[in-house]
Parts: sequence; C-alpha cells; structure tokens
Amino acid sequence: MKLDLTADVVTLTQQLVDIESVSHHEQEIADAVEAVLATLGHLTVTRRGHTLVARTELGRGERVVIAGHIDTVPLNDNLPSRLEDGILHGLGSCDMKGGDAVMLKLAADLTEPNRDLTFVFYEAEEVDSVHNGLRKLTESDPALLEADFAILMEPSNAAVEAGCQGTMRVDVRTTGERSHSARSWKGVNAIHLAAPVLARLNDYVARQPEIDGLTYHEGLNATGIRGGVAGNVIPDECVVEVNFRFAPDRSEADAEAFVRDFFEGYDVTVTDIAAGAMPGLDRPAAKEFLQVVGGQVGPKFGWTDVAQFTKLGIPAVNFGPGDPMFAHKQDEHVPTEHIERCERILKDWLTGDTA
Repeated sequence: MKLDLTADVVTLTQQLVDIESVSHHEQEIADAVEAVLATLGHLTVTRRGHTLVARTELGRGERVVIAGHIDTVPLNDNLPSRLEDGILHGLGSCDMKGGDAVMLKLAADLTEPNRDLTFVFYEAEEVDSVHNGLRKLTESDPALLEADFAILMEPSNAAVEAGCQGTMRVDVRTTGERSHSARSWKGVNAIHLAAPVLARLNDYVARQPEIDGLTYHEGLNATGIRGGVAGNVIPDECVVEVNFRFAPDRSEADAEAFVRDFFEGYDVTVTDIAAGAMPGLDRPAAKEFLQVVGGQVGPKFGWTDVAQFTKLGIPAVNFGPGDPMFAHKQDEHVPTEHIERCERILKDWLTGDTA
C-alpha cells in the first residue's frame, strides 16, 4: 500500500493499520514508510533492517527524538480497520499506529522546526528485546539517536507519562531434603521453608521517591511459586518468583543490591533486569513541551522503551494517542480526538518561537 502524506492524520492512521505488520513481518510497512520519507528532501533517511531513522540537519540548539514501533501483536480477527463515531478500530490502532501517523505528518509538514528532529520508526517491539529495533540502534548506531530529549509515542491517553520504572525478576530458592511423605520428619520441606520469604514480602513497605516533582511507587511482589516432586514426596527445592518494579533513580546494580539485601540468607538468582528511565522534566525542551501540553503529568509505572534512551543519557517521556488498556485486545481502538490532539500539540511545540 502507498501511504498518502497529504491525507489527514486519522486517514493516515487507517492506512497504516491496514498494512499488516505483525512482529518479524514488518517489511511491507517499513518499505511504505521509507518510500514516503524518501520524498521529503529536508530529511536524511537511514534504514537498518526494518527500522528507519529520518533526521533534520538544521543546526538548531536542541535536538528531539520522536520514536514509535511499527510492529503489532498477532491478528485476532481485527483487520481491516473501521471508523465509527470518532473511534478508529483495528489491530495496531492504539499500539501504536496512531502515534506513527502523527510522526509521519510531523516529518512531512515541519520543514523548519524550531528544534532539530529525529524520527525513529522501529521494528520488533512486541517480541523479545533481542529483536527490538530501537535497542539495536542504541548499540549499532548511537550517533543516530543523539538528542537532548526524547518522546516515545506509546499510548498514554494523549497525556504525558514521564520516564518509566525499571523491572527486575529474581528466583528466591530454598533447599530442603527429600523424604517419603509418610516419614516427613526424615526430610526437610523446602516449600515450608519458603514461608519466611513470603512473610518478608508481606511486610515490605514500598519506597515512594519524588523525582522531578513526580512520585514513583516501587513494588516487590511474589508473582509465582514452584516446587514439589510428587504427591508422596517431601520436596527438596522451592522457588519463589519475585518481580521488583523500581524507581528510575535506581540503577540496575542498585536494584540488584537492594533485592539481595532484602533476601539475605537465601539463594537469589537474577533472571531478568531492565533499567528505568529518568523523566528529565528539568530540561529546557521538556519544560516547554509540558507548558504546551498542559494538564497533569504523571509518572510511568510500567516499563517502556523510553528506557532505551536512558542508556544514552537522554531523558524521555511517553506521549501518544490511545488508552493502553486497549492495546493487544481484540477490540483495539483509538479515539480520533487523541490522534488529532497529539499532532496539534507537537506541531505547536515544534513551530513556536520560544526555543
């Protein structure tokens, strides 16, 4: 399908939605995006796999990255798109082709923005991070992402959610001794030994640090437990799976040190960890952006790809059309007002004379 950059942003969103782009099958949409970006003489376009980077080179005092992924989760009988009563339905409409359409309209229309702009349309966000196009860019081409501020157009109800929390998963293991359950006193029940682990978690008091005027709320929770050999065997091992959601002022090392100290005396194995992202609301670009957006700014309690920018020292926020509660659902949809609001706000910010 050929994309039409002269169409309004809602129509452009429909065009993007109707290009099927399940993760690992982004070639068609990447080709379509590349084709229209190539017609814009004020941009320098670079392609890595199915990830596209389009940059202005105007020598402005600040540079802003605006990024969005072009892949979706698998189909669930929710294509093609349909527009009804101001709501656009269809796979990827919320997560996040509405945001991608806004980016394309900005890329086409802003030939003289007040800041240099870098647009990143990246592949494979909905699958394992090893495939993530934005993550790959941070490692292969960090210079393409250099900026003072970044906006990830993940669905956020067309409001600003700043930074994001980090996430860490660990296995807390207890070790006992097997025996026949008829002679349980001859063994040591590892599942019973996990009771103090659960008690510590139950007594945990969440840290709530304030960062850039935003209050983050950490969480340390058991998310699974496994153990047992057979119905007549006293188990010799039990593993409590724990997820730690930590505020972005903690590094990965700080988070791991906290968890290991919290479970002192137990065997702790880190199975997954990803750093959070600082909001950076004190940066000049962020301050003016928030003035234009208006309304309340909230912290991001989940993890998003804004964290990829933290590795490069770039503060970032989430700002995109759609309610994230409808991402990945069969009835995925986005209010057209959200798409239009995001386009309007970003254009106002990037064409103002206060930069």
